[in-house]
Amino acid sequence: MISGTSQRPVRLGLLGCGTVGGGVVKLLTDNAKYLGMRVGAPLEIARVLVRDEKKERVPELDRKLVTTDPELVLGDDTIDVIVETMGGLEPAREWVERAIENKRSVVTANKALLAAHGPDLVERAHAAGIDLAFEGSVGGGIPIIRTLREAFASDWVRSLTGIVNGTCNFVLTRMNEAGATFDEAVKEAQNKGYAEADPELDVGGHDAAHKLVVLAMLAFGARTDSKSVPTEGIRAIEPIDHRLAKRFGYVIKHLAVGRDAGEQIELRVHPALIAQSTPLANVSGVLNAIALEGAALGPCMLSGRGAGDMPTAVSVVADVLDVARALRSGVPGLMTRGIQMQVRKVVPIDELRSRYFLRFNVENKPGVLARIALALGDAGVTVEQMVQEEAPSGVHVVMTTHQAVEKELRKALVAIAAQTFVVRPTQVIRVV
Repeated sequence: MISGTSQRPVRLGLLGCGTVGGGVVKLLTDNAKYLGMRVGAPLEIARVLVRDEKKERVPELDRKLVTTDPELVLGDDTIDVIVETMGGLEPAREWVERAIENKRSVVTANKALLAAHGPDLVERAHAAGIDLAFEGSVGGGIPIIRTLREAFASDWVRSLTGIVNGTCNFVLTRMNEAGATFDEAVKEAQNKGYAEADPELDVGGHDAAHKLVVLAMLAFGARTDSKSVPTEGIRAIEPIDHRLAKRFGYVIKHLAVGRDAGEQIELRVHPALIAQSTPLANVSGVLNAIALEGAALGPCMLSGRGAGDMPTAVSVVADVLDVARALRSGVPGLMTRGIQMQVRKVVPIDELRSRYFLRFNVENKPGVLARIALALGDAGVTVEQMVQEEAPSGVHVVMTTHQAVEKELRKALVAIAAQTFVVRPTQVIRVV
């Protein structure tokens, strides 16, 4: 352990050197003198573990440090901090756990690992007296983890609402602004490098669910996992939904929503209508943003680049600085000890009370609107606004509702779907 006034370098072992890992290497190299001044000792890359030694890497990487043997990193007792940017669950979990057991602080940007095993890893780190830092796991370069851990330490988070997936935000932005179809917008995102060849992790909402679980650890002190988070993607959104949302004064965004509901917490990921006048509505393209509501502070929003090599690398290296300073001062583990969690039940989506945007595609016949209104009324759902316009087949009857219980709304929609006048399944989008 580093302590006192020694100028011995803080030695780093990197697990992975892909997009984010390469950015970390570049920052550590380009800013070496400045970072050393901030820590009080040089930061030295001791080893870099990769899957393929022959693959081209950032030019700042010293190829002599590259290895495919994990033992040369995890088994090196002179390495002080393990920096994990490889992603995935295995072998990342095994190697992070081994580092913690060997009392080495860990910096990770692995949201999937934290969503699946975060509470357990935090408890292991706490018991070992070392730090587990993970700013880079959510929001790229946005300091949301630091804000929740430090700035809100004296307050309580009542709610958070975030645009936390840049791919979804880009696709919805292009559909809204250019009238593109979902497939056209995804193709453009892939051509620009904003979406993977298989974009399902992003457009299916799973990436955002992983991030929401990580945020819930700090915002609500919650032990949970992404399987318990109701999750919907954006494939069902059509250009007409954007156009009609505008008529009601809304924008469609893909949101991660969390709320403190007392004994329970509300966690959900889905497309939603948000008012055009709100700050989140104006977060476009690949930008991310997270709006927080503190019991004492009130509203607060952080926004910035949510993905990419350098934004995420900035967060990872900032964690490295904090961990290295703690080691050099002889007080490791302070960051981790501040994270307290307990099991909290997630409110079932059926019990959600929300407003809704409903788009019915129905035959243009007398009595249809009355039968829709009757079915909604029987379920306790009242209409706030309504418009009707011609459709390629029949008409679109579009409504926004007052608050309703989701389970009751779904019962009404099942009854309506059974009617012969329905041309296409009803579009349902929550209003936040």
